[in-house]
Amino acid sequence: MSSTVSYWILTSARSCIATLQGGRHLYSRCVSKRYQSTWNLLSSASPALQNSSPAGTFTLQKAYRHTSTEEEDFHLQLSPEQVNEVLRAGESAHKIFDLDSRVPNSVLRFESNQLAANSPVEDRRGVASCLQTRGLMFGIFDGHGGHACAQAVSERLFYYVAVSLMSHQTLEQMEEAMENMKPLLPILQWLKHPGDSIYKDVTSVHLDHLRVYWQELLDLHMEMGLSIEEALMYSFQRLDSDISLEVQAPLEDEVTKNLSLQVAFSGATACLAHVDGVHLHVANAGDCRAILGVQEDNGMWSCLPLTHDHNAWNEAELSRLKREHPESEDRTVIMDDRLLGVLMPCRAFGDVQLKWSKELQRSVLERGFDTEALNIYQFTPSHYYTPPYLTAKPEITYHRLRPQDKFLVLASDGLWDMLGNEDVVRLVVGYLSEIGRHKPDLAQRPTNLGLMQSLLLQRKASGLHAADRNAATHLIRHAIGSNEYGEMDPERLAAMLTLPEDLARMYRDDMTVTVVYFNSETIDAYYKGD
Repeated sequence: MSSTVSYWILTSARSCIATLQGGRHLYSRCVSKRYQSTWNLLSSASPALQNSSPAGTFTLQKAYRHTSTEEEDFHLQLSPEQVNEVLRAGESAHKIFDLDSRVPNSVLRFESNQLAANSPVEDRRGVASCLQTRGLMFGIFDGHGGHACAQAVSERLFYYVAVSLMSHQTLEQMEEAMENMKPLLPILQWLKHPGDSIYKDVTSVHLDHLRVYWQELLDLHMEMGLSIEEALMYSFQRLDSDISLEVQAPLEDEVTKNLSLQVAFSGATACLAHVDGVHLHVANAGDCRAILGVQEDNGMWSCLPLTHDHNAWNEAELSRLKREHPESEDRTVIMDDRLLGVLMPCRAFGDVQLKWSKELQRSVLERGFDTEALNIYQFTPSHYYTPPYLTAKPEITYHRLRPQDKFLVLASDGLWDMLGNEDVVRLVVGYLSEIGRHKPDLAQRPTNLGLMQSLLLQRKASGLHAADRNAATHLIRHAIGSNEYGEMDPERLAAMLTLPEDLARMYRDDMTVTVVYFNSETIDAYYKGD
């Protein structure tokens, strides 16, 4: 391992860490314990969804993680094998079987991974199937100012969408069960990832608000439920509204009250994909991103973007913000490429500091919260005149899947900061090609112990050059390990993974990636009328 690489990364990071610690910063880091929420009454296990990832979570040994920024303590100790262990710690891979034998699934499988830069990690991810309606949902949630808001949105948003899609009859059954204190119909089947954690403490409050939402849907008397576009639009905005109202409501329980404050005063962007047969809908609020990898009949690959980043470089977002605020604020609504000079994304859940009036913020924070202990960063941006400046209203894209649509990539902005859309498609295609080359053709050769031993020896001999077995891992590896020429640099990769906690965020953000593979045969059969 070259000491030049590690020394350059360390010294250049130290030169700007004072800016991170003492300069203008939107939020202080949230260090409270991860909270969790259990929806046991609303979810159930299903054999249609099969987890192929190893059970349990991966814990970094002390040698892998450094907290000191002193040069004498900064040793790059990761071997190539240890690099692989760190990169693969958050992997998960699931095969998707037909949930309804009458409706073949257009999704074959998905692969996912996550690599932290913040401590604790502020990204979240979620995958679930709708049990009372149809479809699979995939979500990426990028938190800021702590992990609380991203955690809450990742646990709750899918329920709002699923309830929005229910028929009037199903909603009546849900309400009748609540009134008679009977078990509720299961709403979602979750596919959990390594490191996922869930809490019982806040379940009742969240369920109460979800119930109020479905009661309002019942009042609409819509026999078939909302359309998917309507469900996504209303769910994003309704959950954000509930997050805001929960912290304003008087709560006796201290844990729930403090948690509600942390959720509301931190923030999260979100990208959610709903797949039902050939119908793909993507709802996005913020700077997570979704793209399709497309292979044309001539074999050529291309990228089809399904989202637009909601930030200062999006002209449509700039125009929207200027329309929503007085002309006198045209020069101040975006400053230094940030919303009011403080927040990069222009759409997000939570972040009530950019949504509430100054008076409301003051009245809530004066209720005896220990804001310092809860790591609530109190600030009033300059030129804060006509809130709200921030919205959780999503931009929704519909795409009718075709046989040439091979895979969908959803990821937080930590990946897109390092790789372009076309780079991501190219890397996934390369990964699939590599997997194909490494797969033994046992159908053409006798399967016996001698052959299997030979294959194992070949794999062991290939050692460090063995292919990644997860496309999300492959993308993360190249995002942090590629040099300026797009080539993999093992020294750079090891150095980036060995940065101390207080320096890692200077060079990379949390990265969360999910790659969804489509069943071209099922999609083709749909168009042929089978």
